[in-house]
Amino acid sequence: MLASSVEIGQLLTIIIMAIALGLDAFSLGIGIGMKGIRLVDILKISIVIGIFHVLMPLMGMFMGHYVSSLLGDVATAAGGCLLILLGSHMVYSSIRGGETESFDHRTIWGLTIFALSVSIDSFSVGVSLGMFATDIVLTVLVFGAFGGLLSIAGLLVGRRVSGWVGEYGEAFGGLILLAFGIKFLL
Repeated sequence: MLASSVEIGQLLTIIIMAIALGLDAFSLGIGIGMKGIRLVDILKISIVIGIFHVLMPLMGMFMGHYVSSLLGDVATAAGGCLLILLGSHMVYSSIRGGETESFDHRTIWGLTIFALSVSIDSFSVGVSLGMFATDIVLTVLVFGAFGGLLSIAGLLVGRRVSGWVGEYGEAFGGLILLAFGIKFLL
């Protein structure tokens, strides 16, 4: 009886952590979705984010306690810098009009940068989890599932909202990315 309640408590903790990490993907997905996005791209982005939400904590768990004190703040700062750069570029290209090419979620580079920016905090969480005896497979699969599902939800919400804000959608999306990037750095 005690063992099953410990397992249930551990599963609930993993789910809560997965939701917290997936909320970044949700919030930032709103920003990307506001640019206008096709359903196929939503599915592709969400799958890649789900994969990154599996790989990043897995790599962090393997790093374990050896570097946890060093990388916690560095990983968050790197993610914040990436978001500030992406958000700034989106706002700039929106203001400049058609003269500059915006962040393109359809390219491998753009998709990788976006997925990395919403998954980098999963790495530092994985480093922390690497110090504890946890079910690695269950943990990373739950993280991946919630990361993918919440990014789908955020991208769909952003897509819906983009119709309301019209041509300013990309600028608003960039401002959302900027705000989260600054939040990560503070």
